[in-house]
Amino acid sequence: MPEPIHLIPLAEIDDGALPRDRTALDPEALRELRDSIAKSGLRMPVELFALAEPRGDLRYGIVSGFRRIAAFREMHTVWGIADYAGIPAFVRRPADDAAAFAAMVEENAVRADLSPWERSRIAVLARDEGLFPTIEEAVERLYPTASAMKRSRLRGIARVVEALDGTLADPERLSERKALRLAEAVRRGFAEIIEEALRASRLRDADSQWRIILPYLAESERIDADAPEPDPSLPITRRRPRRLARPKAGLVIRRERTQEGWCLHFTGREAVSALMDRVFEEIDRIFTPY
Repeated sequence: MPEPIHLIPLAEIDDGALPRDRTALDPEALRELRDSIAKSGLRMPVELFALAEPRGDLRYGIVSGFRRIAAFREMHTVWGIADYAGIPAFVRRPADDAAAFAAMVEENAVRADLSPWERSRIAVLARDEGLFPTIEEAVERLYPTASAMKRSRLRGIARVVEALDGTLADPERLSERKALRLAEAVRRGFAEIIEEALRASRLRDADSQWRIILPYLAESERIDADAPEPDPSLPITRRRPRRLARPKAGLVIRRERTQEGWCLHFTGREAVSALMDRVFEEIDRIFTPY
């Protein structure tokens, strides 16, 4: 028996019931889709799922068809065409929200234009929405057919999303190679340093930001020969060497590995000469024999 198609009012569809793989729609692509629907009709119904608990008039979430629904909304509200107040849809009944989200990701996995950042970001969003307890489980459930290496890379890039989402300009443009270099730097404890450098800069375009990041990536890739092996019993945030401190407002201290040894950088409005005198006095106290 053919699967029934329902005409679902747009007013009953919650676009935000599940986090999406895209943070914004391409206006040109949306225009082309809208014009195609206006000319030839909707070629494929969207897929919705019934919300476990309706929220007011909202009764359905989106599994697939987010862009088609956006086109219908524009044609109904902007063009004022009543025929687009509802959209043909298959109504799925997944066991839970996590299954619905996994179905949405599976449907969108065929889209080759999704970047490594976007694929990892939806795992972070799924964890943040409470659909999965950890990023590791989110990646396993959302990308079950991916190779073990690919899932490992997605987990690493997800940590970059956690640390730098909202700071990086156009992170969707990052190649996998760049994203993995950032992931390794984050693993080695450089996330806070990179974030501080980007926030202190007035440069907001992706290319300029990458030039700012490069020296920190190079530093993170130099192996600390004298670094002790990490203690696996410690939380992961304490296994890495401490690289940044903000002991008071207006003062940032960063340590840097150089070819000759180590440097401590003191920056901010409180990094004044008197403070340097006190630092030297403390160094003398530490190394002066009793």
